[in-house]
Amino acid sequence: MALFRLIGEGSFFPSVGKSLACIICGFFAGSLLGGISAVFGYRFRLFSEIVEPFFKIIKTVPVVSFIILVLIWFSKDLTATLISMTVTAPVIYYNIKAGLESTDRQLLEMAEVFRVGPGSKLAYIYLPGLKPFIVSSVQTAFGMAWKSGAAAEVIGQPLMTIGNGLYRGKINLATDEVLAWTVAIVVLSVITEHMLMFVVRKACPGNDKA
Repeated sequence: MALFRLIGEGSFFPSVGKSLACIICGFFAGSLLGGISAVFGYRFRLFSEIVEPFFKIIKTVPVVSFIILVLIWFSKDLTATLISMTVTAPVIYYNIKAGLESTDRQLLEMAEVFRVGPGSKLAYIYLPGLKPFIVSSVQTAFGMAWKSGAAAEVIGQPLMTIGNGLYRGKINLATDEVLAWTVAIVVLSVITEHMLMFVVRKACPGNDKA
């Protein structure tokens, strides 16, 4: 009942839209950062030795510490985006790098012998082997992005967001509103994850069971 009441309010859909946009932007930015870093780390050992300590630090430092630092250094409206990016990048980096390192060396040597172009090697050698790693990393990172992004909004309190709604429910001791916003987060996360995974599976060639 509380959820339907919130849906009837004028601020519900703008709040959902703003949170959705911020978290998804952060996820894609983190995926791009992690993916590019994984490729360079795979190709250049020195680059890997430089960036991996930073990703290890990001993995071990509590998310709340990053949230507070973002609030000090940047605008509270950027909190969800930057935190989602921060938690996404290491997951994508380690999975993609592991996938690249597991690529069949014999296939790569054969491709060199027959002078296969970079595009064909990517499409027919790298991507099929990377598909399980991409699927696994995207599923894990996307869930983490939603959790950390919502937590960042609760702490940072940007206006017209899901996190702001959760905080107002907490201030008013309205358990039904807190649960209603939580249900909204779960539904949005599940729907967007299924859409994203559909695109990822279609975009990456290889075994459809990956």
